[in-house]
Amino acid sequence: MRTPDGTAFECHGSEAAPCMVLIHGLGLCREIWAPHLEAFSEDFRVVAYDLYGHGESTPPPSEASLAVYATQIVHLLDHLDIARAHIVGFSIGGMINRRFAIDHADRMSSLVILNSPHDRGEEAQALVEARARTVREQGALATMDAALTRWFTPGFREARPEVMDDVRAWRLRVDPESYAQAAWVLAHGVRELIRPQPPVVAPTLVMTCENDSGSTPAMSHAIASEIDGAETRIVPHLQHLGLMENPSAFTVPIRAFLRRIPT
Repeated sequence: MRTPDGTAFECHGSEAAPCMVLIHGLGLCREIWAPHLEAFSEDFRVVAYDLYGHGESTPPPSEASLAVYATQIVHLLDHLDIARAHIVGFSIGGMINRRFAIDHADRMSSLVILNSPHDRGEEAQALVEARARTVREQGALATMDAALTRWFTPGFREARPEVMDDVRAWRLRVDPESYAQAAWVLAHGVRELIRPQPPVVAPTLVMTCENDSGSTPAMSHAIASEIDGAETRIVPHLQHLGLMENPSAFTVPIRAFLRRIPT
């Protein structure tokens, strides 16, 4: 299915259930959520979609920014006649849903931030911005092998080469200009989320993995410290794409958290 502005999406679960929107990460697509859909759809009407320029969605209507991506969710909810939703975002998706919580708080039931970066410090920030410039100059696959090393544990990469092939294929599907713009948003956009104003007021769960080098446990604790009442959970052993390597390590605590939120 597709919205009038070109967002490709799919829905699972009962239309009468509370809505959960799932946001994937940079260079990926909504297919990353496939292992989670059965569990999530027991409790929610699950909406998984492709970011502008990713998967089957058209490129953004203007230069990409966190605000543009947040507005994409508004258009999706309006298209489905959904007033409010739990917004679950992975990586850049966890930046987009924070921007959504700032700009569109009235459409937010809760916020789940997964493996998402925060204040990196000047040195690490410079490295991430340099990586974004490499993508602009050399293309989306220029950083692919290094990304897979950061994203998955060595044993999983060796045991599941077909997953590595899927991730590579997803990146190849991204519109090149959309990818370059999104990579810059991922690199630079964290600056607008530090000590957010107005503050995020939705019930919030922040998760990451113990060995996620780009979205570290310290970053997750920092995000949570800036949102009143936010909870933090660190998944042991895994790296950035732990939600693909061990889906239940995410679905179980997310469902438990959301069940405590009044509908």
